[in-house]
Amino acid sequence: MRRADRLFMLVQQLRGRRRAVTAHSLAEQLEVSERTVYRDIRDLQLSGIPIEGEAGVGYLLRKGSDLPPLMFDAEELEALVIGVRMARAFTSRRLGDAARRALVKIESVAPAESRRAAARSPVLVPDFQQHLRFRVDELHRAIEERKLLRIRYQRADEADSSREVEPVCLAFWGHAWTLGGWCRLRHGFRNFRLDRIQQLTVTQRSFEPAPERSLDAYLQLVNEP
Repeated sequence: MRRADRLFMLVQQLRGRRRAVTAHSLAEQLEVSERTVYRDIRDLQLSGIPIEGEAGVGYLLRKGSDLPPLMFDAEELEALVIGVRMARAFTSRRLGDAARRALVKIESVAPAESRRAAARSPVLVPDFQQHLRFRVDELHRAIEERKLLRIRYQRADEADSSREVEPVCLAFWGHAWTLGGWCRLRHGFRNFRLDRIQQLTVTQRSFEPAPERSLDAYLQLVNEP
């Protein structure tokens, strides 16, 4: 039995139960070892599935937390699987892990045949930018916390410059990541390719939001004809 199918069956065994189900009982029904059940329960809990209980007592789904029915067809589920692969390959480790957890939840209520078809998708997403993933995560957090950045940047003509930047967004263009932000040196919005940032410091200095330096203002500028 595929692990995805086993996780689905495990959730189904717990769904609608009023009393806790022991790991021994679950292991017999799934024809696996109790150790496998403990590991699967832990992985489901880490993925956000609201399973309560402990070894030696039993497990059940938290009351009122049953997932609503999802009517994904095979193509829709395949699109979600590919999206998770892209998130894991091209975004930060944090977002990639969040996408994987979301997929576990979706697969737990999706039909078995749809899950198998999606897993066989020939659309693969090789990860060519592992060296940027930690930087994306770091910049994503800086944007959320409104932390001023200090960077040393190499332009396309190989000239170096030092900048203080108020970060507003990250964009992936299929071949490169860019950071969009308000450059205090140029007094305007600029885009910086992440692979050209020679040195990056997330300072402890916070900047106050302002309409003219906001994400909306940035998007209005880049969308101008």
